[in-house]
Amino acid sequence: MFGKNTLKHLPEKRPLAAIFSIAGPTLNRAEADFFRAANPLGFILFGRNIEDPAQLAHLVKTLKETVGWNCPILIDQEGGRVQRLKPPQWKQHLPPLKQVADKTTLVNSTWEIAHELRAVGINVDCSPVLDILQSDTSEVINDRALGHDADTVKKNGLRICKEFLKAGIMPVIKHIPGHGRATVDSHLDLPVVNTPLSELEKTDFVPFRFAAKSLVGSQIWGMMAHILYPEVDSERPSSLSPLIIDQIVRKSLGFKGFLLSDDLDMKALDRYGSIAERARLSVESGCDAALYCWADMTAMREMTQTLPVLTDESWKRFKKSWAVLKNK
Repeated sequence: MFGKNTLKHLPEKRPLAAIFSIAGPTLNRAEADFFRAANPLGFILFGRNIEDPAQLAHLVKTLKETVGWNCPILIDQEGGRVQRLKPPQWKQHLPPLKQVADKTTLVNSTWEIAHELRAVGINVDCSPVLDILQSDTSEVINDRALGHDADTVKKNGLRICKEFLKAGIMPVIKHIPGHGRATVDSHLDLPVVNTPLSELEKTDFVPFRFAAKSLVGSQIWGMMAHILYPEVDSERPSSLSPLIIDQIVRKSLGFKGFLLSDDLDMKALDRYGSIAERARLSVESGCDAALYCWADMTAMREMTQTLPVLTDESWKRFKKSWAVLKNK
């Protein structure tokens, strides 16, 4: 249906533990030269990179050819407020909170989104949002969530993950370990959640644990939130905290999949050094790869000086997940 991909499924050299982005709708010479040398794991696309289906398909193909393999190409295509592929060239999808009205609507929406992404060569969707809506949840989440209770969110979130995998798209569950209690938008400031860990274990963590312990738990990807949980780590937010990533994400939630940081350029991380320093901290703390969304060449060059290639464990996790898409 989507044509034969002749690129290698895995790279010849282990890639840098980074997801980068580009400035505009075409890859310029400086970016291409840099990416060939830096060998990042993949790329994430935004509205600034998108004009129409033909242009986007060409850009995706060019990015993959630049690094020499069928690398991860990420996008946020949730539906509702957060979808980078917009009308009139693409369908306006319902926000996730309305997609869950019934199983048929949810499955159909997931497959429609997957088809649109596959048609232009995109293979990773930063969705679903597994945050549980509270009465005071920051508006940055709102109708991006799948529900107000753990049971609704966990069942529908896992359904989306399974349907995406069937359709050849890698889902990314977010924002681990849960953004629902945050009353502040992490794009603007660092949220602090003081809810007792014992309460979070019974509520916010449930959808992520449910996905992690499912049959597809080691295949799907996850994205860390930038949130401070003083009870666990009073110094570092979740995305930069070895305590939270090890004790909560890997052990308590049981997440064995490939783990990304959220975008390192959010104001939540302003007090934690340069972009390159944040990248280093995120990977040293247990993220498999650092996500940087703003295409600043200076910042990306500096990241290559602070980031390693994927570690042995990260490489194993990546290969296990990526094998699921090999024949799709």
